[in-house]
Amino acid sequence: MAVRRPRSTAPSTAFGELGVPAALVEALAAVGVTTPFPIQAATLPDALAGRDVLGRGRTGSGKTYAFAVPLLARLAARPASRRPGRPRALILAPTRELATQIEASIAPLAAAVKLRTLTVFGGVAADRQIAGLRSGVDVLVACPGRLLDHIENGHVSLDAVEATVLDEADHMADLGFLPVVRRLLDQTPRRAQRLLFSATLDAGIDVLVRRYLVDPVTHNVDAASAPAAVPHHVLHVTHQERLSVLVDLAAAPGRTLVFARTKRRAKTLTRQLVEAGVPAIELHGNLGQSARSRNLTAFAAGSATTLVATDIAARGIHVDDVALVVHADPPAEYKAYLHRSGRTARAGATGTVVTLMTDDQIDGVRQLARQAGITPTTTRLRPGHPLLAQIAPGPRTLVAPPAAEPAKATGRGRSRASAAPKTTSQRRKTGSQAAGSARGSRHTATPAARQVSSAAAFSAGSRAGTTRRGGRPR
Repeated sequence: MAVRRPRSTAPSTAFGELGVPAALVEALAAVGVTTPFPIQAATLPDALAGRDVLGRGRTGSGKTYAFAVPLLARLAARPASRRPGRPRALILAPTRELATQIEASIAPLAAAVKLRTLTVFGGVAADRQIAGLRSGVDVLVACPGRLLDHIENGHVSLDAVEATVLDEADHMADLGFLPVVRRLLDQTPRRAQRLLFSATLDAGIDVLVRRYLVDPVTHNVDAASAPAAVPHHVLHVTHQERLSVLVDLAAAPGRTLVFARTKRRAKTLTRQLVEAGVPAIELHGNLGQSARSRNLTAFAAGSATTLVATDIAARGIHVDDVALVVHADPPAEYKAYLHRSGRTARAGATGTVVTLMTDDQIDGVRQLARQAGITPTTTRLRPGHPLLAQIAPGPRTLVAPPAAEPAKATGRGRSRASAAPKTTSQRRKTGSQAAGSARGSRHTATPAARQVSSAAAFSAGSRAGTTRRGGRPR
């Protein structure tokens, strides 16, 4: 068994002092990153020295640059010609969204040292990925399932990998990916450097550490608990008034991320919020990849101010300035609570976490709080309570309903609008036009006006495209 030796490193004030090459220091500065976060300051010296590293830090602590910088520095120090289907570095991530965000974060740094990156994940056509692999890639960011497909079909080999990163390793375990991860790691050279980053170190992760990491240095930088500076509120509401309270919170200025327990519940909540005037879109496993990407872009850009998601967004989704996280449905276990809550107050920003609790959820929410190590402020309230304005300050802005077109009768007694189903392109066009109309007619509402009916402009736009039934994201 490998011996893990914990080590603590005093935070440095500059990346250069930690041994980061000048070209990467400049690339980091160009994207506004000049001061290392604790997880980066702790792990970079060992990772840059070629050591295997086991890093534990809570979500939002800056782990991406902690593994991306030493990986890129290693490859840049030993330039090599790109070979078709033989990447030099591999980053494994549990979800498509996380893989996409990792690649987006490291691509500018890779370009600065003349390295090429590529993402590989399921839910999209494989042709473009196959072409990218054939043209040669330095850093491959992949989800386990699709990568294994490419290996079995002969499109990629891992025998030239010099460094492997496992990001959100505990989430891979939760999703049941560890058998596939082991098959992939077995195909990388034993001498390759391995960096494993996780918010928690459960038994499944320890198996990976013992089997694949050689004499790793362990850095426990952040406890796997909610940040102490983030206010946590539990709002005790009735079933009948829960939606009205949620609308009040979501209509406040800033981005709101709402978590639902199931895909159906996320879809229903999105529709209800849109009908109440909140520009909301959805994110869950039944959406096709193009719709998921489009909705995340809309949320990040601010054209939709509320994202209603399942736990697919609890890990790896980084959107700047999420002011409020609302657990519309309390999660089943405390780790999900921590990761959901970690979508706000990221990288030193501020934010607030709210859990909506009904009478039948009291015991479960109390247990969640104890296990998560938080002491939330619990308040029984109804719509219009002054605390709602304190939690989410600012005027409430809702979207006025677009004017409905009058239905035209047909010879068969049905309206012309319902005479034939719309094609996919027509649905997309309609959703886009409705969204544009809604964005152009926003108004400030009083609490009494919050249940205004609205055509599902944002909801229609979010669902346009192919949907995928069942299955986990690769």
